[in-house]
Amino acid sequence: MTQDTHTSPLSIADAALALRRAAEQGEAIAALRDRLQHANAETAYAVQEANTRFALEQGRRLVGRKIGLTSLAVQAQLGVDQPDFGMLFDDMHIGDNASIAAGRLIQPKAEAEIALVIGRDLNHEFHNYADLINATEYCLPAIEVVDSRIANWDIRFIDTVADNASSGLFVLGSQPVLLRDLDLTDCAMEMECNGEVVSRGNGKACLGNPLNAAVWLANTMVKCGRPLQAGDIVLTGALGPMAVAKSGQHFNVKIAGMGPVSVHFD
Repeated sequence: MTQDTHTSPLSIADAALALRRAAEQGEAIAALRDRLQHANAETAYAVQEANTRFALEQGRRLVGRKIGLTSLAVQAQLGVDQPDFGMLFDDMHIGDNASIAAGRLIQPKAEAEIALVIGRDLNHEFHNYADLINATEYCLPAIEVVDSRIANWDIRFIDTVADNASSGLFVLGSQPVLLRDLDLTDCAMEMECNGEVVSRGNGKACLGNPLNAAVWLANTMVKCGRPLQAGDIVLTGALGPMAVAKSGQHFNVKIAGMGPVSVHFD
């Protein structure tokens, strides 16, 4: 069921509240792009920031960021020329090979990614590969379980940004790998669902190299006043197409040079 109680333009606060209620009630809402006052990227990020502040006030712990729209094809589809970002909180983490309760998300999809765990603060105005390599303590294979509070995934850039970059949950593998031991460009990825391959890709699918996405994020976070800090987790972006996730499905991801990571949907 889709809830939509607004007929007049939504303020930033109204849009943030609508998204929170959608998540709490498990009912998606209509797209925001045509209902948000002064709808643009700045306003969309303001909606996201309003819900970030609300989450922090409620005692949730910010543990990292996710990077979205790292596929050039998806960028073209949404009419943008850069990625977007969302916040990762402590209660969004799911253990490797653990289960996600039915009904916890509205319309989940799974995608395979490489996670960087940052070992030092990234406070420069501009960062480069060396900065990110030196700052990365280790890497982990990851499954991002994206979700949308927008009905039927009817999203454009404004919708997904306001909705915390369509974040849902994230699963981290348990075998850390040093960045120097990985080929971030050519690392092959394969994601299976109930034993059947549903997605293939490699590091090139993520802006040509996941470090390109990480550098973009580090610079952007400084501009936004929330720079990456030691201990932060960075989901660098999908290595291949996402797959719809349904109850009873088990996803397993293998990335060359890294251990496996999996998750089950009850």
